[in-house]
Amino acid sequence: MTKSLILDDPWKMLRTTELIKISSRLYAKLEVTNPTGSIKDRPVLFIVKKAIEANLINENTVLVEASSGNTGISLSAIGAALGLKVKIIMPVNMSVERKQMMTSFGATLIDAPASDFSRAIEMRNKIVADNENYWSPMQFENRQNIDCHRDTTAKEIFEQIPKSASISAFISGAGTGGTIMGFREACILRGTDTKCILVKPDPDEDRHGIQGIGDGDDYLVKRNLLDGEYIISTRDAVIRSQRFAKESGVLIGISAGANLLAAEKFIKENNPSGIVVTILCDRGERYLSVS
Repeated sequence: MTKSLILDDPWKMLRTTELIKISSRLYAKLEVTNPTGSIKDRPVLFIVKKAIEANLINENTVLVEASSGNTGISLSAIGAALGLKVKIIMPVNMSVERKQMMTSFGATLIDAPASDFSRAIEMRNKIVADNENYWSPMQFENRQNIDCHRDTTAKEIFEQIPKSASISAFISGAGTGGTIMGFREACILRGTDTKCILVKPDPDEDRHGIQGIGDGDDYLVKRNLLDGEYIISTRDAVIRSQRFAKESGVLIGISAGANLLAAEKFIKENNPSGIVVTILCDRGERYLSVS
């Protein structure tokens, strides 16, 4: 493998992202400043590092994953840095910009049926099983996904909140579920009574457009450890993300708009004594053709 920042120091490719103040009681983790522009850089790099240390990845390894986009982009970038081939299985109706980002890093895309993540995962499993040099981070099943967010994302949030503040609620959508379950574990370890609320797309929409969350299953999410959910429509998420860009000068993705909207609804309905934290999970340029 080529010499890269990953091999010298895995965390050089990541930065401690800022926790920004949206309103008096709402703060958001600005994950758009990660190297490829999304929170998925964290678990992908974390899992790849572990695999390198365990000698599961070598110069002949092909990196493979099923993805709606952001994990695929992160894995494509890391593969390029390591000099490794990358194959991404992706539902055909995901945004063209995310596909372009992956191919710009040299990845090969394999189409799965539209919005069919179960089929994409099946295709990933078969291609990995049939090729001994293929390896996958297995993002939808991998316990290390949760570990990463517990030890990095959640740790940073607790270090960055105002000294006098407590976190009444953490509100986030789930693609794999790694972020919200990692934060929940951090709360349990710290003994806080923070509520963890899941953001879900509207189930009445035939094919929702909040790409990156609600991909057909709970995956790593354990509902019994969460404190409720908010249902957000695609239209409302798009409008909120567009308004945020015009008000702040920061272009965010559609799922980030859904997170903001759910957090604002929680504050309005519950009048919490502490602050509420959510995630601005990715940049918005990768959704311009669908928003």
